Amino acid sequence: MGEGGEVRSGTIERLAGWFDSRLGLSHPFLRPAPKYAISPFYWLGALAVVAFVIQAVTGMLMMLYYVPDPTQAYPSTQYVFQNVSYGRFLETVHLYTAYAMIMLVFMHMMRGYFVSVHKRPREVMWMVGMVMGFVTLGMGFTGYLLPWTVVSKSATDVGAGMIGALPQPFSSFLLFLVVGGGGDAGELLRFFDLHVVVLPAILLVLLVVKMYMLEAHGISEPATGPDPLPEEKKKALPIFPDVSFYLAELAALFGAAMLLISAVFPLSLPPEYSATAASQYVAQPDWYFLWIYQVLKISAFEANGPLGTYGFPVALGVVSLVFVLLFLLPFADRGEMKRIGRRPLFVTLGLVLVAEIGVLTIWGYLTPGKAIPDEQAALVLGGMALAVVLISMSAYRLLLGRLGGMTKTGATPSDRSPRSSGILTAATLVFLLALGTMATGGTIGALAELVSGGVGMWSAVDLGVSGLLLVLSALGTILLLYRLDLGSGMVRRRVKAFEAGWKE
Repeated sequence: MGEGGEVRSGTIERLAGWFDSRLGLSHPFLRPAPKYAISPFYWLGALAVVAFVIQAVTGMLMMLYYVPDPTQAYPSTQYVFQNVSYGRFLETVHLYTAYAMIMLVFMHMMRGYFVSVHKRPREVMWMVGMVMGFVTLGMGFTGYLLPWTVVSKSATDVGAGMIGALPQPFSSFLLFLVVGGGGDAGELLRFFDLHVVVLPAILLVLLVVKMYMLEAHGISEPATGPDPLPEEKKKALPIFPDVSFYLAELAALFGAAMLLISAVFPLSLPPEYSATAASQYVAQPDWYFLWIYQVLKISAFEANGPLGTYGFPVALGVVSLVFVLLFLLPFADRGEMKRIGRRPLFVTLGLVLVAEIGVLTIWGYLTPGKAIPDEQAALVLGGMALAVVLISMSAYRLLLGRLGGMTKTGATPSDRSPRSSGILTAATLVFLLALGTMATGGTIGALAELVSGGVGMWSAVDLGVSGLLLVLSALGTILLLYRLDLGSGMVRRRVKAFEAGWKE
């Protein structure tokens, strides 16, 4: 073989080795699980699969009566509620396990984010998991329309409008894929096919692929606790009976919890969809898309806002960018370090993401159909992000003994040059003063609104956020001045709590 053939052969072998190391094509099944994995947090994905199985069983029972036609969808659903034995309970279990599956998938993703399961050699496994998360959201979106209630149809119309605002030709392709050729009958039938056949089939195929890779790579080591991990914790447990019995216990507890919650809080079927009923209802997407819709309600993204007709696509572009960055996370967070205590930047970004999604979801639930003023959005979202960043930095500084820069470079405050240290100190002081000024103004404005207009929800929220920012800016200023006086020798009385984690 010539030199060119050897090069091609070597390239093919390297590619084959890369795919084998990521996909586990040559690895056996039923790998034992380490002892540290006997914890519910390691099996959130397995519980999501259990929820999927419960949905499949209850969904097949409901399909015996359901008719995917706009004139028959609501009556057939109502028949299940009123005439089928335990029909209302069946519908309730199906919906609540769908909600539980979405929540478990989100928790599974964020746990994987924080413990670095996306790092080499699990990059492909992370991306497959992200696609499974998108498919799960798609199942929730398509299934919500099927009862044809005024709530579900209005929420679906909002979601379709969000898809239609995406750039062309992407939006037209997605709308055709999801909604079909047009008309209520075609839309309902398309959603039924996607929810019952297409998306479950895709999810099952991806699940098999991911489980194969999990067998190849094994369960990642914990990102907290002692380092290195004691050998006792690494002890391998056989998949049967130890791990199998543990998973059966978890599944039984989860199933019992779903049945109990469904029995205590049964569903009530909303009115049937009609144009008249829809005009009297404030359309909102279901809770798992509510945070996206709340972003779109910010005044800056409205049609009469500063961005004009581009506001809506820009807002959706920002939200889409979040999903794209999460999907490509393995190529951004490429460092070898996996422990939470050594990854302040990405851990802080993850905490900000979780906090912002939670705030936007609750905020959207409390303000249906109301536009969000730009200054209010900046105060709430910016204040929350700032609070999370400051708390995270304080935790790393005081509890773990290092900031993000120290973790990456191993530098201490004394390692910095006087010029860079002075610039950093001045910038920090200006930032704290600006934050304190903004918080003081916000607090005074919120108090004035409370006095003049009485106690209201948003005036109380504004006062709480402004007060929190004022306290944080005051504490940050005190800590900064203390550190400056400590460096100049002017401090007479040492405060150990302020010095924890600071290397002299």
